[in-house]
Amino acid sequence: METQAPAVKPLTSWFPRRPQYGRAAPFLPMSQAEMKALGWDACDIVIVTGDAYIDHPSFGMAIIGRLLEAQGFRVGIIAQPDWQSAEPFKALGKPKLFFGVTGGNMDSMVNRYTADRRLRHDDAYTPGGEGGKRPDRCTLVYAQRCREAFKDVPVILGGIEASLRRIAHYDYWSDKVRRSMLADAKADLLLYGNAERAILEVAHRLAAGEAPRACADIRGVALFRPVPAHYTELDASDLDSAEEGAERRAGDVVIRLPSCEQVEQDREAYARASRVLHRESNPGNARPLVQRHGDRDLWLNAPPIPLSSAEMDAVYELPYARAPHPSYGNAKIPAWEMIRFSVTIMRGCFGGCSFCSITEHEGRIIQSRSEGSILREIERVRDQTAGFTGVISDIGGPTANMYRMACKDRDAEAACRRASCAYPAICPNLDTSHDQLIKLYRKAREVPGVKKVMIASGVRYDLAVHSPDYVKELVSHHVGGYLKIAPEHTERGPLTMMRKPGIASYNRFKQMFDAAAARAGKQYFLIPYFIAAHPGTTDEDMMNLALWLKRNRYRADQVQTFLPSPMATSTAMHHSAFNPMRAVRRGASEPVVVIKGLRQRRLHKAFLRYHDPDNWPVLREALKAMGRSDLIGGRPDQLVPALQPPGTGKAAATPRPLRPGKGASRFTTKGVRPRR
Repeated sequence: METQAPAVKPLTSWFPRRPQYGRAAPFLPMSQAEMKALGWDACDIVIVTGDAYIDHPSFGMAIIGRLLEAQGFRVGIIAQPDWQSAEPFKALGKPKLFFGVTGGNMDSMVNRYTADRRLRHDDAYTPGGEGGKRPDRCTLVYAQRCREAFKDVPVILGGIEASLRRIAHYDYWSDKVRRSMLADAKADLLLYGNAERAILEVAHRLAAGEAPRACADIRGVALFRPVPAHYTELDASDLDSAEEGAERRAGDVVIRLPSCEQVEQDREAYARASRVLHRESNPGNARPLVQRHGDRDLWLNAPPIPLSSAEMDAVYELPYARAPHPSYGNAKIPAWEMIRFSVTIMRGCFGGCSFCSITEHEGRIIQSRSEGSILREIERVRDQTAGFTGVISDIGGPTANMYRMACKDRDAEAACRRASCAYPAICPNLDTSHDQLIKLYRKAREVPGVKKVMIASGVRYDLAVHSPDYVKELVSHHVGGYLKIAPEHTERGPLTMMRKPGIASYNRFKQMFDAAAARAGKQYFLIPYFIAAHPGTTDEDMMNLALWLKRNRYRADQVQTFLPSPMATSTAMHHSAFNPMRAVRRGASEPVVVIKGLRQRRLHKAFLRYHDPDNWPVLREALKAMGRSDLIGGRPDQLVPALQPPGTGKAAATPRPLRPGKGASRFTTKGVRPRR
């Protein structure tokens, strides 16, 4: 089922700025020499990115660059420039229209630091995996350098880093609320979400001579401007009132969020701003938002309209080189190595997990490509990607199994303010049929030259259990020994704060998975992901999760500690200690247990690795403090061995390590998935 606003202008309906003669550029130029070879004297648009330039539709700079190129704009790329001065930002000369600045496929702070705020020494989006090739908050730094390089050239921010920092936001790494990135970057516009529609309209309007401030009516645009006189302002604090009269108020309405200064000083105001932002995220009914920053108003238009299948096909079938830029030589770029044989089939996620930022960026309406377009891309991978051995490494997206799922009622969808279509239960209006996805899998396997099609994207198991045929198809043909899914926890408290289904849903899926594997004569394992230290999690919750892991003979090699990424609902909980999933009213807001101290965060992480001897001392101490000394010892139902008495040699109670295939499942919870 398509979801499309009737008045939206299709991506392919723009009249190109200049005719396209001959073929597209083999790569968008990164040097003056490449520009000269193309016959260009200047670029219209220069995209500055924190990632290495890989001309492939899994990378935002390539999608936006090729989309603009198809409209007749001359687009150059400056990738991972040295930010110590403005000179590297002059490499392609002065752009005629604007600089487009993006941090890349990941927020630069998530990319550069661990959940314990430790500096990472590698970067999957850099040649050789080398760390240190981008600064902290690189979108901000790059924008300032662009302004220094050419003061009169407009600067437009985009990408996930800017998108998730579009309003005043809690920054985990500095442990404070920071202003909108638009304010600190001193840029002209910020485009949030998937920006194909917005970037085309901005580019064409600037090319026609309009100023950036004239683009204030474009969806998905944030900028500083006063509230127009004809707008009615609604205060964010009134939106949870009993009658919700604002919902029925006619005319032009803008919602005023608590100011930047208020959310800096008042954590309850911060939680309220987060709640309202997420309520106003449906393109069908979202209203503009405004937030005061000092003496200026930050204005956010409603989110962009999702792309239709035809538009998705057009975007993903642009003439990508499907390779890193030749200037990188033979250097390995880990993110490219991971996705080079994969195919994106959809965008968006309606799961609404509170710790995840996919919905805030891509939206909860699923945007799916057509079957034909996907099969053609598989053929291009086969024919154009060096090193292809017949294995498609993944066909998926933010999740593996939301392809073509949509609301059964367009009117209901346009009016809906639910943050999740799957929590606390799957909405009865949601079409959860896996039939079209099963059909796609079967056709993908039939493409000549394709030996196997793997599914590496995470499977949403609470949807999969409603389709035994899907589970059978998945296990019989698309699993290579392990399948990753994300129950995240076993206990109701943290699961409620995460908006995740109960562990019973996981258990049901595991039964179906194991039965399908047995019927297929395969020995396959599930890789469950769990999060430590999420808001709403107590020490007892982590202890119970550790006991569950031991009973089920799971041992985690690497574990995931909650990382408060900008704008996520869980981040608002972490900072404010209030629950923005419920009404936030002065003196009546619901409190949330938060885990902030490094000592407690490490304890929660230690529970996930209960089997590691390095963690036994801290776990013994914690269990004693919790009054659970009964879990210390060598019995199977106990969690950690007792401390061996001095001089007694190796403790007999120390559990014997289990190995994969011998009754234990080992799994990791760390991976790199490029995200726009």
